[in-house]
Amino acid sequence: MEIDKAIRDCDDRRLKTKYKNAIYVIQRALALYSIEEVAFSFNGGKDSTVLLHLLRAGYFLHQVEQGHSNGGVSDGEFTFPIRTIYFETPSVFPEINSFTYETAASYGVKLDIIREDFKSGLEALLKAKRTRAIFLGVRIGDPTAVDQEQFSPSSPGWPPFMRVNPILDWSYRDVWAFLLTCKVQYCGLYDQGYTSIGSINDTVPNALLSIKDSAVEKQKFRPAYMLSDGRLERAGRARKLSSVSACVPATSNGLKCVESHQGSIHTASIVAVGDEILFGIIEDQLGPSLCRKLHSIGWLVSQMATVRSEVDSVSEEVERQKSMSDLVFIYGGVGPLHSDVTVGGVAKAFGVRLAPDEEYEEYLSYLFGDKCTGNRNEMAQLPEGITELLQHEKLPVPLIKCHNVIVLTATNVDELDQQWDALIDLRSTNLLAPTGLFVSKHLSTSLSDLEVAEPLSKISIEFPDIYTGCYRKSRAGPLVIILEGKDQETVEAAMEALSKKLSSGVKQISV
Repeated sequence: MEIDKAIRDCDDRRLKTKYKNAIYVIQRALALYSIEEVAFSFNGGKDSTVLLHLLRAGYFLHQVEQGHSNGGVSDGEFTFPIRTIYFETPSVFPEINSFTYETAASYGVKLDIIREDFKSGLEALLKAKRTRAIFLGVRIGDPTAVDQEQFSPSSPGWPPFMRVNPILDWSYRDVWAFLLTCKVQYCGLYDQGYTSIGSINDTVPNALLSIKDSAVEKQKFRPAYMLSDGRLERAGRARKLSSVSACVPATSNGLKCVESHQGSIHTASIVAVGDEILFGIIEDQLGPSLCRKLHSIGWLVSQMATVRSEVDSVSEEVERQKSMSDLVFIYGGVGPLHSDVTVGGVAKAFGVRLAPDEEYEEYLSYLFGDKCTGNRNEMAQLPEGITELLQHEKLPVPLIKCHNVIVLTATNVDELDQQWDALIDLRSTNLLAPTGLFVSKHLSTSLSDLEVAEPLSKISIEFPDIYTGCYRKSRAGPLVIILEGKDQETVEAAMEALSKKLSSGVKQISV
């Protein structure tokens, strides 16, 4: 068996461990169910291709253990008896279709073609032939992997069968290490920059693999196995716009839901985690600094909150903010201590569990060495199926992003500066795209609050797109009035109108 020999002869210890564990799962399934009771769902993708060859090796080794083979059977003599189902849809890539049929022919795989949706097809399948378990190429990080184990019963409302997931704990790196080490064929789309293939309607080449060459008219891409951060493998899936409004609620003071020629307003929420802040032991410096940074690129901070170092407190605040803002930044409570509950709170806010992330653990192991290894590494437990690692050369460890929530690990302003610079550089993720900078004018007056109140109220009504605010550094000091918006002409018009209403004792200042 060429697959087993290729793995045994390679020097990749991690791949050998992954292979051994996957083969164990396969052999365990074959011991629990007869060959007539199992099936394999093959779709022509990279994960499914890996599983096909693991099943070939696993069944072969199972036969050897059962005494039905002496291990000397050549690949040409070996037949693949596991029932294989292929859901063929009109929206599949032609290349995937061709690869699936060619692969089946090459390895003696008899395909059962199903041209229905997955659920209906399974119902028909299970009625026609007794099937108790189905091998699936699901990996942690896939949208369908949430709450799954290597053996997981089908979900309520679905036909009853056992889902068997031999490569559940494999990473993107592991998949490509296997395919390249075993030198097996995979769909040619992966050599054209596709890293995760869905339908023709929602899949494009991964922009992170784009080759910039002005001399070439047609855009070219590097192969999928050259993607350095496996957490970005789904970056080629077309994303729908967020349902979160990019506007401030209508009850806010100015900067309402309008789109000027400068572009719409993006909103962010900031959540600080730490009993020490609430107890007054330390002063939060990261929040104000982050507010200034977001403001400098035209983003509006809609809310800033500080919560207790409790999973439920973090979860409730994140759940509230993630539906109200384009991005939520959360910091504090990240690490191995009992009070470091932020990542767990984020996971609970999204309704997922924490699961080991091997790629993240590799970064931690490199950073901390023997102090941070094995199953004891609680810091490598990340929200399952929703985590994306934001890698940058300026960062010793990638930042954690879960949908629109970014977990910052900074403990001081200098570290925050470093992480902010990395986020700004990650233009390909389109995280912090500037939308048009704020224009502001500051006026100083010696008038009392009572004298200023009515004119300011009228300005707010006349210029609803302008934020109007004021403050005093001391009760006896001058009142500073702020006029801010996205359009310079509108801000200047508001300033001129206010100056006329106040008539005297007003001067423009720089802050």
